[in-house]
Amino acid sequence: MPQPIEILIVEDSVNDTELLVHSLRRAGYEPKWHRVETELDYLIKLRPELDIVISDFTMPKFNGMRALELMKSRGYEIPFIIVSGTMGEERAVEAIKQGAADYLMKDRTERLGSAVGQALEQSRLRRGCEEAKKAVLEGERKFRALFDAAHDAIYMLHNGVFVDCNTKGQFMYGRTWDQIVGHTPDEFAPPNQPDGRNSREKAFEIVMKAMQGEPQTFEWMVYHSDGTPVYSEVSLNRIEMGGNVYLMAIARDVTERRHAEEKIAEQAAVLDKARDAIAVRDLAGNIQFWNKGAERLYGWAREEIIGRNICEMIYPSAEVFEEANRHVLEHGEWTGEVQHFTKDRRELIVEARWTLLRDKVGAPKSVLAINTDITEKKAIEAQLMRAQRIESIGTLAGGIAHDLNNILTPVLTSIELLKLMEKDPKARHILETIETSSRRGADIVRQVLSFARGIKGKRLEIQPKRLLKDIETLIRDTFPKNIQLHVALPKDCWPVLGDPTQLHQILLNLSVNARDAMPDGGALTITAENLVLDQRQIAKYPGAKPGKYVNITVKDSGMGIPTPMLDMIFEPFFTTKEIGKGTGLGLSTVVAIAKSHDGFIDVHSETGHSTTFNVFLPAMEVSTVKMTDTSKLASFPRGNGETVLVVDDEPAILTVTCDTLESFGYKTLGAHDGVEAVAVFQQHPEEIAVVLTDMTMPNMDGPAAIRELLKINPEQKIIASSGFMTSERANKVSIANSKYFLPKPYTAEALLKTVRSVLEEPSMSVVPSEKIRLAGG
Repeated sequence: MPQPIEILIVEDSVNDTELLVHSLRRAGYEPKWHRVETELDYLIKLRPELDIVISDFTMPKFNGMRALELMKSRGYEIPFIIVSGTMGEERAVEAIKQGAADYLMKDRTERLGSAVGQALEQSRLRRGCEEAKKAVLEGERKFRALFDAAHDAIYMLHNGVFVDCNTKGQFMYGRTWDQIVGHTPDEFAPPNQPDGRNSREKAFEIVMKAMQGEPQTFEWMVYHSDGTPVYSEVSLNRIEMGGNVYLMAIARDVTERRHAEEKIAEQAAVLDKARDAIAVRDLAGNIQFWNKGAERLYGWAREEIIGRNICEMIYPSAEVFEEANRHVLEHGEWTGEVQHFTKDRRELIVEARWTLLRDKVGAPKSVLAINTDITEKKAIEAQLMRAQRIESIGTLAGGIAHDLNNILTPVLTSIELLKLMEKDPKARHILETIETSSRRGADIVRQVLSFARGIKGKRLEIQPKRLLKDIETLIRDTFPKNIQLHVALPKDCWPVLGDPTQLHQILLNLSVNARDAMPDGGALTITAENLVLDQRQIAKYPGAKPGKYVNITVKDSGMGIPTPMLDMIFEPFFTTKEIGKGTGLGLSTVVAIAKSHDGFIDVHSETGHSTTFNVFLPAMEVSTVKMTDTSKLASFPRGNGETVLVVDDEPAILTVTCDTLESFGYKTLGAHDGVEAVAVFQQHPEEIAVVLTDMTMPNMDGPAAIRELLKINPEQKIIASSGFMTSERANKVSIANSKYFLPKPYTAEALLKTVRSVLEEPSMSVVPSEKIRLAGG
């Protein structure tokens, strides 16, 4: 029965291999054989369980002596037979000395069977002696198997030179065992490592430290055989085997990770250029990435905030963050406006865009947040919305004011006539009481009109110093003594063009609010200064223009205004005062007056500390008008029988106005609308000296009536009157060539002075289109 044997044949010729196998079969063997022709294949197939190795002496890629040497280096005691066609006697003897069991010439392969038999017999004889080594060989085999199967590259060095490496080590370098063993690590490396150190010097230093028993961990870069760089993390340790000292290097390929890190670094550099704040946090809220935009916006440096919880760092409320976080986890995205805090606790409003990031298997991994600062944008939007609300309420208020002025006009005019006729002191006192109440009502109407769009009063050159002096006197006389007043003015404060009464009202309203904010006393400071504002400084104030301004500041040391209320304090009828202690029109009136003077208001407040209002009024370039003393009352002028055509759709106003004029020496004609006025005028074209007409009437309004009257008599003198005069209506009056305007409610004195002033002015066939002159002072 054929004897089974396992043979490793080292042969580059397939034909010769078949001859060898055929010879063995003829000799009574049943060979299980493996043919190899390269060193690497030989090392892979070489195992101590082999029964015999038959090797050709000379091959293009390998040779028998090298195969024998490699087998002996591993300590394998396998019968080794060399077969050759050119081998001389000297080489055959040398092969026997090196451990070969026998040698044969290829033309004498009939001896192969006996040679194998002898070799196997000798091997069986030796086996008894080698049983003691079996455990060691088994351990070495397992070690070698693990050594070659390791996922990391493993290198053995002796005196700084490679003496062995596993399969992964060969793969990492792209070189064979022979191309690595016998070389030093720096031979495969560039002149300098990525850290800038010289490769030879770094390798020498690391090897010396490891030889002294100090484990080394470092990054090392080598060139693959194809020229590409390979990055690895290496641990180097000292070991002793067989009385010799070796170094074992275990290297893990981190090339892909290194490239990924470089790519991330490049992307991070791009993200750092973004103006938006970009952050990445894990699912627990811990910050993993923080770009330069986030540093600029929040004030936290990257090294200060990485690893910290984002909710604790920039969110005033955990509830807002948690609700948004739940949404992004459920839906993958979230967008919204949120309030944040900076490092110095400054409030921000940001537009946040969150995206859920997932890992390779689709599981949630982290959240990317891109935050845009919209604090200034929201402030401008709030101011625009506030301006629109005030404009809408102003339109409504204008209509109400028109009706109230029509009601108050006959009351005020009649009272003055009654006072002239009444001699009884008690009756006169009652009339004075009625007059006071009526004037108070008229003042309230004017306050409402001051924030109605387009309302403008008399414009005079005003020295801010005089305004502040008047307010200072009023405050010192009426405010509690526990409020300390400080007033400061520059020596050369620029003049402003404005309505003295309205500007007094601004300062009075702000001062009263400051007083109410300091119930237990405090400091009230009023100052003025000259400023030149550029486009950037006035950008957040809609409608403001760059140029020279006088800044009047009213500052108190009171309780301050809560931040949520700052956006509402200028709204009409908004008040925090108790019922009966405030109408809510004070600050809205202040804003409207400032706006009508082409100025604007700014407010800053610290809750519990102070509030500062800054009123910016455009300064005059050149002083052209002297301040008029409006406090001196003139006596009532009388007429000389001139005829006045009074046009008004309110019967009470028409009756009282005619009665007043007739009481002071005038003749009157009346009309209830523009159509009737034109008809009456056509009947008395030469007789009527002046026309006093309302501007808002049915059928034909005032401007239309004025144009028709001037067609009949271009030199006709006309006074326009209204309880609500917008800039649009004023332009219509100016275009219609009515030079004078008498605002309602008017008193008998204002009526008589206006009529007298118009009559005494020389006639003009063409009246220049100019701003309407306010009558009555």
